Amino acid sequence: MNDDSLDLDSAGFAPGEVTAERLALLTLDEAHDLLRLLQTVAQEDSPFSSDVDRWAREIAGRIPSEN
Repeated sequence: MNDDSLDLDSAGFAPGEVTAERLALLTLDEAHDLLRLLQTVAQEDSPFSSDVDRWAREIAGRIPSEN
């Protein structure tokens, strides 16, 4: 993924420190929703699929299963 094409300032994202703090506050349901979304996108044929798959595996390893 080419980070040069991302202009986070114009996209309205919070600074990294604030974002990391906010991510820690995801509910378990939100984390599972995000994981399902990432897994769906990772299955698509796109230049981002491998990055998305990596993030999906990372999140899956950090949250308890839905069972």
